[in-house]
Amino acid sequence: MSDVYTKISEVLIAGDIKEIPNLCLQAVEDGFSAQDIMDKGLFPGMDVVGQRMKTGEMFIPEVLRSAKAMQAGLGVLKDKLTGDDVGAGMGTVIVGTVQGDLHDIGKNLVVMLLEGAGFNVVDLGVDIKPEQFVAAASEHGATIIGISALLTTTMPKMSETIAALTEAGLRDKVKIMVGGAPVTQTFVDDIGADGYGADAASAVEKAKELAQAA
Repeated sequence: MSDVYTKISEVLIAGDIKEIPNLCLQAVEDGFSAQDIMDKGLFPGMDVVGQRMKTGEMFIPEVLRSAKAMQAGLGVLKDKLTGDDVGAGMGTVIVGTVQGDLHDIGKNLVVMLLEGAGFNVVDLGVDIKPEQFVAAASEHGATIIGISALLTTTMPKMSETIAALTEAGLRDKVKIMVGGAPVTQTFVDDIGADGYGADAASAVEKAKELAQAA
């Protein structure tokens, strides 16, 4: 039985977007549950992708292909699950780029890797005001909020967003991650965030750590 999950993982790592849906559907027809296909095939495959990205064995174009293969696999499995089961196991993450900043390449990669790790991700997009983060966190019952900025001039918006969450009474209910090229651990400590990732793979590892601690 494990051979089926291993094959799905291998094809996912290879980034075969066309083959993954076929393998997932065939596994369902053979009696494997959609949840097990995700938990034992797709998610472990993305774990490998994240680790290989971190060690330099895989690069962003390859990671993106694997992430798209992951989404293709999830797409065919969603119909086999009920409600919000897909990606809900690790909790809900709200992600967005702060107000005044329109950069989203890094954010988008993090979103795909988070989904591949089993998180339900609500991507707010770019140029997001503090009150929008607050509203989304409340609406979706977020466990983690990921705030991105690439410009040093927009980094203060991260602190403003944390302040808005505190004022709304949500700070103790969520873990806050920040990310972007200019972000450092010192900055994270200064603004009172819970963590950050120096790259997309590290961000996902941190998200898993925070989710488990929640």
